[in-house]
Amino acid sequence: MGRISELEQVKKCSTTFVLAVNDTLNVINGKWKLPIIGSLHFGKKRFKELAREIPKITPRMLSKELKDLEANGVVTRTVHGTIPVTVEYELTRSGESFNEVLDVMVKWGLQHRKNSMGKR
Repeated sequence: MGRISELEQVKKCSTTFVLAVNDTLNVINGKWKLPIIGSLHFGKKRFKELAREIPKITPRMLSKELKDLEANGVVTRTVHGTIPVTVEYELTRSGESFNEVLDVMVKWGLQHRKNSMGKR
């Protein structure tokens, strides 16, 4: 018999499965974290670039969410010693690994939109 993958083992134990999903949701919860991760999916961004790409997010909320993502190891903040000071945000390796999840979510969302619009 072959080795059982870690994911297959998790799926066999509902408690572990639920805990893993909760861990993921604790990192990406809220209205703004996924749009921030999605924007950074395309490369490094400055604060104002992120603010422009994410409509309706306030500077205060963007700052808070970036700090949360940084604390969870999803985003890195780099301060450059220029005048004026330049700050850039980018995904960490952990954050980049979320790109696969985003791709699946986008695919699902496009299909869902297509299906739900067709029913109206």
